[in-house]
This record gives sequence, structure tokens and C-alpha cells, in this order.
Amino acid sequence: MPTRTPAGPAITPRTEREPRVMSRAHDQVSERRRPRSPRRLAPRLLIGSVLAVFMVFFVLPVLWLVLAATKTDQQLVHGSPLSFGSWHTLKTNWDALTAFQDNAVLHWLGNSTLYAVISLVITLCVAVPAGYALAMTEFRGRHTLLVSTLVVMLMPTATLVVPLFLEINAVHLIGTMWSIILPYSFYPFGVYLTYIYFTTAVPKDLLAAARMDGCSEFGVFRHIALPLATPVIALVGFFSFVANWTNYFLPYVMLPESDQMPIQVGIGSLLSNVPSFNPAVGTLAIERPQLALATLIAITPVLIVFLFAQRFLVSGMLAGATKE
Repeated sequence: MPTRTPAGPAITPRTEREPRVMSRAHDQVSERRRPRSPRRLAPRLLIGSVLAVFMVFFVLPVLWLVLAATKTDQQLVHGSPLSFGSWHTLKTNWDALTAFQDNAVLHWLGNSTLYAVISLVITLCVAVPAGYALAMTEFRGRHTLLVSTLVVMLMPTATLVVPLFLEINAVHLIGTMWSIILPYSFYPFGVYLTYIYFTTAVPKDLLAAARMDGCSEFGVFRHIALPLATPVIALVGFFSFVANWTNYFLPYVMLPESDQMPIQVGIGSLLSNVPSFNPAVGTLAIERPQLALATLIAITPVLIVFLFAQRFLVSGMLAGATKE
């Protein structure tokens, strides 16, 4: 029988509680053993099928690319597509790739890093304050400026190459690194993304309280808004870095000399030196496994940046999803 203490509710003895716990555990086990209804299995099968299709179209090509760098050209053509070659062949392909035009691949990789990093710094210094100003201030022409930002953001990049070329040529910067860095730094998507973030995710009352305490507008932005905007800053930085790193057409037009090429344009040059695509190449030919290795080198920095920034990317994508 339950016992009642003078100052509390009735306490059930342990010997009476154990059968109830055992009964609940037995009910849970029996529910797990029941066959699931077709209505519950259908969504799981659909999700599994979609994931399998994505794996076939996205994971398998990347896996093939990784394995291709470990094979000889004959193994790549006649061997199993998903078979591993050897570490010795991988080193041989690396030596042949770096010997092409006296370490041209590593030089192209350094150019890409220089262009992308300097452009990223300028983008963050311009896009974040611009998005904050558009979100927190009212001025004449603000709506027009927002619409113009959206229009430019939606335009394909290739349509802006000719106007950019004419502008850069007018200031005599064609063939210099600034012909790449300055257009890269113009990133309207980052401005609009920070505008959305400051509009929806940052409480305006908090900023107003700081102003009432005597903080200047620049102080409010530096000490309150900027620390709160860390997720969206990481998001804008990642998107800007990836867009700059993977851009091909703009540096192809702006940089006529090969020693200034980024890695993306350099891979196009390597492609023209593969005998399978250009039979007229000379003795310094590049084989297909070496081209696959160069592609892996080109995508590795983006992968490294993503691995280090993924925590901020997730929070940045979710920030602003709900209005405070």
C-alpha cells in the first residue's frame, strides 16, 4: 500500500513501481516489433530514393575524380572506373604536373589565392556596412538602390564582362591584378544578404538603447551590430570566396599573360595540352590523370574553407528565418 508522509504526497513502494516500469518497457518493445504500415514506409522509401539519386549524380563523379589521379592513362581508359591505382602513380602524376611549364600549376594556385583573399577583404569591408546602412537608415533613393542591387544580383556574370572590360580599360588596369580584384570586390548579393539579416535578425530596440546611452552610430555598428552579424559575415565571406575562386570568364578576358592566370584559367590551358583533346600538342603533353589531379588541387581550397566555416554557415543560413 502507498504510504503518506506527514508533509508530502503518498510514496509508492519500490516493489509496486517495478511492475509498472516493466509493463511500459514491454509495451515499447512490442510497438517496435509491430510491422510498420505502408503509409509510414512510403516517405522513408522516397527519401532514400532521392538520396540514392543524389549520390549517383554527385558523389560518384567526385569519387571517380579522386581515383583517376592515382592511375596511369591506360588504367583510366581501360580499367575499372572506381578502382584505385597506386600511390607511386599518384606521385608520378604529381611530378609530371608540377614539371609542366616550370611549376605553373602552383603559380596559378598562388594567383587565385591572392585574387580571392584580397577581394574577400574588400567585399566584407564594403558589403557589411552597406547592408547595415540600407537596413537601419531611411534616406531618399533607398528603395531605388535596393531595387538596383537586386537587378544587378540577378544578372548573369557573363553579361557584365564587356562593360567591366571597358571600364577597367579606361583606367589602364587591363593585365594587372586589380583588373580582377576590383570586379571581384563588387558583390551585390552580399549587400542584400546583410540587409536582410540586419532587417530581420537584429533587434532594433537593442540598437536604440545603445544610442540612448550615448553611443555613436559607428559605435553601435562596431560594438553591437557587428558582433551579432558574425554568422552572416561568414556566409557572405564563403559565398564571395567561392564565387571569386571559381570565376573563369572574367580573368580569361582581363589577363592576357599566362603567368597571371588563376587556377581556373590554368586548367583550361592544361586541357588544351591533353593529346586526347588536342592532337597537335608537343612533347610537354599532359595526360588525363594529371588533369584530374590539377582539378583536385583547384577545388581543395574551397573544401578547406567550407570545413572550417560550416558551423557559421549553418547559423548564418538560419539567421533571419524568423523575425524577432
